[in-house]
Amino acid sequence: MSALLTTGCGAPATQAGNGVVAETSAEQTGQLTVYTSFYPLYYVTSRIAGEHAEVTNIVPAGVEPHDFEPTAKDVIDMSKAKLFIYNGSGLEGWIDKALEGMDQSNMTVVKATDGLTLLSAEAGHEHEEHAGEAATETSADAHGHEAHAGEAATTEGTEQGHDEHGHAEHGEFDPHTWLDPSLLKQQAEKVRDTLIKLDAAHKADYEQNYTKLAADLDALDQEFKDMAAKAPKKEFMVAHSAFTYLAHRYGLEQVSISGISPADEPSPAEMKELVEHVKEHKISYVMFETLVSPKVAEVIAREANVKTATLNPLEGLTVEEEKAGKDYLSIMRENMETLRTALQ
Repeated sequence: MSALLTTGCGAPATQAGNGVVAETSAEQTGQLTVYTSFYPLYYVTSRIAGEHAEVTNIVPAGVEPHDFEPTAKDVIDMSKAKLFIYNGSGLEGWIDKALEGMDQSNMTVVKATDGLTLLSAEAGHEHEEHAGEAATETSADAHGHEAHAGEAATTEGTEQGHDEHGHAEHGEFDPHTWLDPSLLKQQAEKVRDTLIKLDAAHKADYEQNYTKLAADLDALDQEFKDMAAKAPKKEFMVAHSAFTYLAHRYGLEQVSISGISPADEPSPAEMKELVEHVKEHKISYVMFETLVSPKVAEVIAREANVKTATLNPLEGLTVEEEKAGKDYLSIMRENMETLRTALQ
């Protein structure tokens, strides 16, 4: 598969990790060299930058970003960037160590969740009696159900580490902001402002490209609002607690099998509880995702005698999705149609 991708605005951009090198370097073309930490930021950055930047996504297609670890070469490559953009708030467990290993003397680093109103990590994976509580400063340690958090906190958040098994340990805030198009729009605005600061000569292009992207995200947001408003049911079950922001934005309720990280798995007692929850609440679908094993979700669906479907958390594209030319907007619309069916 070719690593050279063509964005909607003609930006040369690469997905890291497959050994294909662009024919011309950013230095030769006078472009900014930009690295992003995962796909949604790669998508918005590529669209805003257009032809004025070479944008590289450090996580290869088909790799789950929660458990991704950059190689020494990756860190060296990222050190060459003029701009490095990461999500933060617990998504990239490798970020602190990687930043320490980078020469940042000629680099601008942007944490895209800075200044956003974030939901607690507890909000998407807590017991029913606690649903709707405000974000707290402690991370969740128990499996639960209702994910319609009514309050949130604005913070820089805490970055995640890894436990003794190598699984991601998230901080106090849920990092999955991009599944709310209105929050991704705010992150895109931060990218736009940074590109203008670094390359004022192309300010008009960055502003125009951002305006087009913002209109697309606004349209997507309205489509989700319309779908959710007409949905007979409001509750849906997913493999891991990635859809808290989406549920919060559109007045839905997420029931998650595992926590913020897909590496977490429920105990046998929790599995039984989840099966009973599906039956009692008349949930029609148990939904799993593209980059992790569907095994647990399939077991619950089989025991509850309901169907399965794919709901994509858009943490990264699969190789097949990339080859098919899918992007953030098209996959989010696929998610919307999946939810439309599941909420009948």
